[in-house]
Amino acid sequence: MSAKTEITDIAIVEDNSALGNSLRKVVESDSSLRCIGVWATAEDALKKIDAFRPHIVLMDINLPGMSGIDATARLKQFLPEIKVVMVTVYRDHDKIFAALKAGACGYLLKRSNPAEIRQAIHDVRTGGAPMSPEIARRVVEAFHQTPRSEPSLLDDVKLSKRETEILELLCEGLANKEIADRLNISVETVRVHLKHVYEKLHVRSRTEAAMKFRDAREDPRSPI
Repeated sequence: MSAKTEITDIAIVEDNSALGNSLRKVVESDSSLRCIGVWATAEDALKKIDAFRPHIVLMDINLPGMSGIDATARLKQFLPEIKVVMVTVYRDHDKIFAALKAGACGYLLKRSNPAEIRQAIHDVRTGGAPMSPEIARRVVEAFHQTPRSEPSLLDDVKLSKRETEILELLCEGLANKEIADRLNISVETVRVHLKHVYEKLHVRSRTEAAMKFRDAREDPRSPI
């Protein structure tokens, strides 16, 4: 008897009804994915997401009322285990950086084809951070433009040896499963360590943790 396929629940927040329905169809075309709802506003979505607890949210960045960036920050504050992928036409540095700082784990352009969307969802489920090449390039550029803070970045942070090892591999761009394989530990152990790292660094995403750790390593005043 074959093992039962684990179902990944997806929520969609998109005010364009045609695009929302299109994303729903893409999700439902994969038997391992299930769309648990499509909502047109962040305010409505936040209420429903708390009840349905999806694994992944596809979040439009430009919503009426509360923006997708603010909704992501609110979501990550109260439900940090839920992964958020921004789906947008925007490509400017400020919005990309703000979304990642808010806790988004990846980006998709609205012109992405169905195969790219499905692949991004599966990447996120296994600990990846999907971005189109052009978006990834702009994110790197935005990071390079981030001003350095004056105080030592991690003065009061005490990371364990294992947490430091995981952060180093995170900075190399490895997904959770790849980190687990490299360190010969389980994926769940990696997730637990990352949760502790996020709490210690006061961050909400892999990208923010990696950036803060990398900057601290380059700071001669840092204790790590």
